[in-house]
Amino acid sequence: MIIERGINLPIKIFIDQGHNPTGFNAGAEGFGLREQDITYQVGIYLADILNNDSRFEARTSRKEPEEYLGYSKISSLSERVYMANSWPADYFISIHCNSNDNPTINGTEVYVYKTNSQAYWLGEQVLASIVNSVGTRDNGVRVRPSLYVLRTTNMPSILIELGYLSNESDAQKLRDSQYEFAYAIYVGLLNYLGLAI
Repeated sequence: MIIERGINLPIKIFIDQGHNPTGFNAGAEGFGLREQDITYQVGIYLADILNNDSRFEARTSRKEPEEYLGYSKISSLSERVYMANSWPADYFISIHCNSNDNPTINGTEVYVYKTNSQAYWLGEQVLASIVNSVGTRDNGVRVRPSLYVLRTTNMPSILIELGYLSNESDAQKLRDSQYEFAYAIYVGLLNYLGLAI
């Protein structure tokens, strides 16, 4: 273990790629895209970026694109939390895509358990980095204590809604800029931790 500026290294990041391939706990769809495919690939990119930086160690909830977690929606969520808590991870990042009946709604938002917390400050940095890098609209950091993965994890946890699959402009970014989303999350994490790129 390396110590840098009071931080124990490597920093352990658990990346939860939201949803299952099909069936229970499947994600949103729009413009020929599936949320679970996007979250899987962004998570893999992010894990690769982090694992190529000796200051981090990253794990993902889904190792393969067709991997299922759990046997119901709640057991799928609880399995993800169990993997992060039992590791134990230092930070939990859950990746999702949004959808809305109104196709004009767009942008990126980050959900956290409470304000004035490490998760909230991490969320601010990750959101700013995504907006700056990918060009999505800044919808803010939002408090959602009801979200299972935020209230049952033992470490600072954020849930990122990358963009809206129901919005054509966002859907294009979600299709074409998956690596850019992942790298922006990495930069936001570095900014939060005060580490150099």
